[in-house]
Amino acid sequence: MRKNCLIFLSFLLAPYFCLFAQGLNLEEARALALASSRTLARHNIAIQTSVLNERNQLYSMLPQVSASLNASSSYLRNWEFINPIENMTAGVSFSVTQVLFRGGRSFLERAIQLIETESIRLEAMSAYFGVLDSVDREYYSVLEAGAALEAAELSLEAANLSLAIAEIRHQSGILNMGDYLEALAEKEAKENSRNQARRSLTLAKNRFNIITGITEPVELEPVGFENYEEALVFLSSVSDEDSVLLFENFWNLIKETNPSFARAVLNNERAQKNHTGTLRSYAPTIEAEIFSSTFNFLPNNNSRSSGGITLRGSIPLDFWVMTNRIERSRLSLESSAIDFMNAEVSLQQELRSALFDIYSQAENVLSSRRSLEASERRFEFMMERYRLGLSSVSDLNNASSSLMNSRNNLNRSSYSFLRSLSSLRSLCAIDNEEELLSVLIRTWSTD
Repeated sequence: MRKNCLIFLSFLLAPYFCLFAQGLNLEEARALALASSRTLARHNIAIQTSVLNERNQLYSMLPQVSASLNASSSYLRNWEFINPIENMTAGVSFSVTQVLFRGGRSFLERAIQLIETESIRLEAMSAYFGVLDSVDREYYSVLEAGAALEAAELSLEAANLSLAIAEIRHQSGILNMGDYLEALAEKEAKENSRNQARRSLTLAKNRFNIITGITEPVELEPVGFENYEEALVFLSSVSDEDSVLLFENFWNLIKETNPSFARAVLNNERAQKNHTGTLRSYAPTIEAEIFSSTFNFLPNNNSRSSGGITLRGSIPLDFWVMTNRIERSRLSLESSAIDFMNAEVSLQQELRSALFDIYSQAENVLSSRRSLEASERRFEFMMERYRLGLSSVSDLNNASSSLMNSRNNLNRSSYSFLRSLSSLRSLCAIDNEEELLSVLIRTWSTD
């Protein structure tokens, strides 16, 4: 219900996000993506169609009412022409028929149709979390590209400063032509890197606009990385015992919430009911015509009406056909059981990969921070020595490149960590990261 409300509200609020919001946050971006998703719209149509099929299945179990109108006339009898008006007959018939017994197949077919509807709903839920995962990734990609552009701008500023100092020294005869040209080449290279970062940011924004349906430029609100500090500390140094406990906790959660796992369970249940229904094909079918009436309404037809109850029964005798059908349903049941086991193993492997990726990215974030701190101190040291003429252009360029790489590494690892969390959240079918982080912290607290 909460997801349906979010989708509905997103349709109402979508036109206003870009007009009134000073900056678009992640929750608003998710709502826009859900509202713009054609995949979810198709799943919504599929759900409605399946519900209509449910009704048809229910209606087939109710009494069937029919009416017919007939009229006839003869113009030739024993090869002699007669007056067709005098021989005209006309009447109307009504009947009500109820199936009394089909060996329980009607209830099984209805149960199978209910399973089909639920399976489609679960497929729509998978698509729902797929959209959330996609918009999260594009949102983080835009922020990461913006951070990379900022790092390139800072690196270009340092190169311009280095070149300005080099020009003064070259004009004074202190710096030789080779070092001056090296400073100039470094500045051009940094400018080219800045231009490439701008293009990357533009492409990231285009992809984000496509998935959210945004047509006007909008600024994205930054992510508060301070909210992840506690989880980063734990996940960067998770022990083997904690890793096992985390896997167990998340696996129990997946078995309760993951739509793919639930669909595998439903598919197995549907195969079992199909096999049971096929076994009941030997049962006879009995139906009763509980009311039937015919009324002739032309004066020359001796108008009359009639009604009665008629029982009809049928027993299938093509046993070879039914035996073949039963064997096919049995094989389908075995195949469904194998698919269920494969789905379980696949989800377990996906969960392990997601957790290991989070551990790795959390460790990368903290190590990248330490590396950035060291690179900043080294660059400041080299810049001061360069101003005093104690270090060469090459030394400063190396320190500047190292600083830029450290900044980019921290940006990549930070947003990769967020993408990993988003993937795990979608795998567990959790709406928000707060609930996901609470599972992590609760696991840590119980250690």
